Amino acid sequence: MNTVLPATLELHGVRLEPLGAHHADGLRAAAADGELWQLRVTSVPAPDEVDAYIYKAIGQRPTRLAFAVIDVASGALMGTTSYHDIVADIGRLEIGYTWYAKRWQRTHVNTTCKLLLMTHAFETLGAALVGLRTDNFNHASQAAIERLGAKKDGVLRHHAQRRDGTVRDTVMYSIAAGEWAEVKAHLRYKLAQHGMA
Repeated sequence: MNTVLPATLELHGVRLEPLGAHHADGLRAAAADGELWQLRVTSVPAPDEVDAYIYKAIGQRPTRLAFAVIDVASGALMGTTSYHDIVADIGRLEIGYTWYAKRWQRTHVNTTCKLLLMTHAFETLGAALVGLRTDNFNHASQAAIERLGAKKDGVLRHHAQRRDGTVRDTVMYSIAAGEWAEVKAHLRYKLAQHGMA
Protein backbone atom coordinates (compact mmCIF):
# COMPACT_ATOMS: atom_id res chain seq x y z
CA MET A 1 0.00 0.00 0.00
CA ASN A 2 1.21 3.51 -0.75
CA THR A 3 2.13 5.85 2.10
CA VAL A 4 -0.90 7.63 3.53
CA LEU A 5 -0.17 11.33 3.09
CA PRO A 6 -2.40 14.31 3.94
CA ALA A 7 -4.90 14.85 1.13
CA THR A 8 -8.00 16.93 0.42
CA LEU A 9 -10.98 15.06 -1.03
CA GLU A 10 -14.24 16.57 -2.30
CA LEU A 11 -17.58 15.32 -3.62
CA HIS A 12 -21.25 16.38 -3.52
CA GLY A 13 -20.55 19.60 -1.62
CA VAL A 14 -18.50 17.84 1.08
CA ARG A 15 -14.79 18.51 1.48
CA LEU A 16 -12.42 16.47 3.63
CA GLU A 17 -9.27 18.34 4.53
CA PRO A 18 -6.51 17.45 7.02
CA LEU A 19 -7.61 18.43 10.53
CA GLY A 20 -5.59 21.29 12.00
CA ALA A 21 -5.58 23.77 14.88
CA HIS A 22 -7.47 26.30 12.73
CA HIS A 23 -10.50 23.96 12.80
CA ALA A 24 -10.91 24.20 16.60
CA ASP A 25 -13.77 26.73 16.69
CA GLY A 26 -15.68 24.88 13.98
CA LEU A 27 -15.20 21.56 15.76
CA ARG A 28 -16.48 23.07 19.02
CA ALA A 29 -19.58 24.36 17.25
CA ALA A 30 -20.18 20.98 15.59
CA ALA A 31 -19.88 19.12 18.91
CA ALA A 32 -22.20 21.64 20.59
CA ASP A 33 -24.91 20.88 18.02
CA GLY A 34 -26.58 18.09 19.98
CA GLU A 35 -24.11 18.17 22.92
CA LEU A 36 -22.50 15.12 21.35
CA TRP A 37 -19.86 14.69 24.07
CA GLN A 38 -22.70 13.61 26.39
CA LEU A 39 -23.22 10.43 24.36
CA ARG A 40 -21.77 7.48 26.25
CA VAL A 41 -20.85 5.42 23.21
CA THR A 42 -18.85 7.97 21.19
CA SER A 43 -15.54 9.78 21.62
CA VAL A 44 -16.71 13.31 20.78
CA PRO A 45 -14.69 15.95 22.67
CA ALA A 46 -16.35 18.40 25.04
CA PRO A 47 -15.79 22.07 24.06
CA ASP A 48 -12.83 22.46 26.43
CA GLU A 49 -11.25 19.25 25.07
CA VAL A 50 -11.27 20.19 21.38
CA ASP A 51 -7.74 21.64 21.21
CA ALA A 52 -6.27 18.55 22.92
CA TYR A 53 -8.35 16.32 20.61
CA ILE A 54 -6.89 17.99 17.52
CA TYR A 55 -3.29 17.95 18.79
CA LYS A 56 -3.60 14.30 19.76
CA ALA A 57 -4.91 13.43 16.29
CA ILE A 58 -2.05 15.30 14.61
CA GLY A 59 0.44 13.62 16.95
CA GLN A 60 -0.79 10.17 15.94
CA ARG A 61 0.51 10.50 12.37
CA PRO A 62 1.53 8.36 10.48
CA THR A 63 -0.83 5.74 11.97
CA ARG A 64 -3.78 8.17 11.94
CA LEU A 65 -4.80 10.88 9.50
CA ALA A 66 -7.69 13.00 10.76
CA PHE A 67 -9.93 15.07 8.48
CA ALA A 68 -12.23 18.02 9.06
CA VAL A 69 -15.54 17.52 7.23
CA ILE A 70 -16.52 20.82 5.60
CA ASP A 71 -19.74 21.97 3.91
CA VAL A 72 -18.36 23.53 0.72
CA ALA A 73 -21.31 25.92 0.24
CA SER A 74 -21.17 27.55 3.68
CA GLY A 75 -17.66 26.69 4.87
CA ALA A 76 -19.19 25.24 8.05
CA LEU A 77 -17.39 22.41 9.77
CA MET A 78 -19.81 19.48 9.94
CA GLY A 79 -17.68 17.02 11.90
CA THR A 80 -14.58 14.89 11.62
CA THR A 81 -13.42 11.47 10.44
CA SER A 82 -10.09 9.67 10.22
CA TYR A 83 -8.02 6.99 8.68
CA HIS A 84 -6.51 5.17 11.65
CA ASP A 85 -4.64 2.03 12.62
CA ILE A 86 -2.81 2.38 9.31
CA VAL A 87 -0.54 -0.62 8.64
CA ALA A 88 0.94 0.10 5.21
CA ASP A 89 3.04 -3.08 5.11
CA ILE A 90 -0.08 -5.25 4.89
CA GLY A 91 -2.33 -2.76 3.10
CA ARG A 92 -4.74 -2.27 6.01
CA LEU A 93 -6.31 0.84 7.46
CA GLU A 94 -9.49 1.68 9.31
CA ILE A 95 -11.99 4.51 9.03
CA GLY A 96 -13.25 5.86 12.32
CA TYR A 97 -13.22 8.64 14.89
CA THR A 98 -16.24 9.75 12.86
CA TRP A 99 -18.90 12.10 14.18
CA TYR A 100 -21.07 14.86 12.77
CA ALA A 101 -23.03 17.77 14.19
CA LYS A 102 -26.59 16.68 14.90
CA ARG A 103 -28.06 18.66 12.01
CA TRP A 104 -25.85 16.77 9.51
CA GLN A 105 -26.71 13.32 10.82
CA ARG A 106 -29.00 11.17 8.64
CA THR A 107 -28.11 13.22 5.55
CA HIS A 108 -25.91 12.35 2.57
CA VAL A 109 -22.80 13.51 4.44
CA ASN A 110 -21.71 10.22 6.03
CA THR A 111 -22.28 8.21 2.84
CA THR A 112 -20.34 10.82 0.84
CA CYS A 113 -17.45 10.76 3.32
CA LYS A 114 -17.28 6.97 3.24
CA LEU A 115 -17.33 6.96 -0.57
CA LEU A 116 -14.50 9.53 -0.65
CA LEU A 117 -12.39 7.74 1.95
CA MET A 118 -12.86 4.25 0.57
CA THR A 119 -12.29 5.34 -3.04
CA HIS A 120 -9.03 6.99 -1.97
CA ALA A 121 -8.03 3.98 0.16
CA PHE A 122 -8.68 1.31 -2.46
CA GLU A 123 -8.01 3.17 -5.71
CA THR A 124 -5.21 5.60 -4.79
CA LEU A 125 -3.49 4.05 -1.78
CA GLY A 126 -3.96 0.45 -2.93
CA ALA A 127 -5.43 -0.82 0.35
CA ALA A 128 -6.18 -4.53 0.60
CA LEU A 129 -8.73 -4.02 3.39
CA VAL A 130 -10.57 -1.16 5.08
CA GLY A 131 -11.80 -1.78 8.62
CA LEU A 132 -14.45 -0.05 10.71
CA ARG A 133 -15.25 -0.48 14.40
CA THR A 134 -17.78 0.71 16.94
CA ASP A 135 -18.97 0.30 20.51
CA ASN A 136 -21.12 -2.77 21.11
CA PHE A 137 -23.89 -0.51 22.49
CA ASN A 138 -23.72 1.96 19.59
CA HIS A 139 -26.48 0.25 17.63
CA ALA A 140 -27.00 3.25 15.33
CA SER A 141 -23.35 3.13 14.28
CA GLN A 142 -23.48 -0.64 13.73
CA ALA A 143 -26.54 -0.24 11.52
CA ALA A 144 -24.86 2.58 9.56
CA ILE A 145 -21.72 0.48 9.00
CA GLU A 146 -23.81 -2.49 7.87
CA ARG A 147 -25.75 -0.24 5.47
CA LEU A 148 -22.41 0.60 3.83
CA GLY A 149 -22.00 -3.06 2.93
CA ALA A 150 -19.23 -3.89 5.42
CA LYS A 151 -18.98 -7.44 6.73
CA LYS A 152 -18.99 -8.09 10.47
CA ASP A 153 -15.69 -9.69 11.50
CA GLY A 154 -16.55 -10.24 15.16
CA VAL A 155 -16.38 -8.68 18.60
CA LEU A 156 -13.28 -7.81 20.62
CA ARG A 157 -14.40 -8.25 24.22
CA HIS A 158 -13.22 -5.93 27.00
CA HIS A 159 -11.37 -3.90 24.39
CA ALA A 160 -11.36 -0.17 25.16
CA GLN A 161 -12.25 2.25 27.92
CA ARG A 162 -15.17 4.64 27.48
CA ARG A 163 -15.19 8.23 28.67
CA ASP A 164 -17.24 7.20 31.75
CA GLY A 165 -14.59 4.66 32.81
CA THR A 166 -16.50 1.54 31.78
CA VAL A 167 -14.90 -0.90 29.35
CA ARG A 168 -16.56 -1.58 26.04
CA ASP A 169 -16.67 -4.50 23.69
CA THR A 170 -15.73 -3.40 20.16
CA VAL A 171 -17.61 -4.64 17.09
CA MET A 172 -15.25 -5.00 14.11
CA TYR A 173 -16.23 -4.77 10.43
CA SER A 174 -14.30 -4.72 7.18
CA ILE A 175 -14.47 -4.36 3.41
CA ALA A 176 -11.87 -6.22 1.32
CA ALA A 177 -10.50 -4.89 -1.97
CA GLY A 178 -12.36 -7.62 -3.88
CA GLU A 179 -15.67 -6.36 -2.45
CA TRP A 180 -15.02 -2.71 -3.23
CA ALA A 181 -16.67 -2.55 -6.69
CA GLU A 182 -19.99 -3.78 -5.29
CA VAL A 183 -19.79 -1.54 -2.20
CA LYS A 184 -18.93 1.46 -4.39
CA ALA A 185 -21.94 0.80 -6.62
CA HIS A 186 -24.13 0.52 -3.52
CA LEU A 187 -22.86 3.82 -2.07
CA ARG A 188 -23.46 5.60 -5.38
CA TYR A 189 -26.98 4.17 -5.47
CA LYS A 190 -27.66 5.41 -1.94
CA LEU A 191 -26.40 8.90 -2.86
CA ALA A 192 -28.57 8.93 -5.96
CA GLN A 193 -31.56 8.36 -3.67
CA HIS A 194 -30.53 11.61 -1.91
CA GLY A 195 -30.52 13.37 -5.27
CA MET A 196 -26.72 13.22 -5.66
CA ALA A 197 -25.91 12.29 -9.26
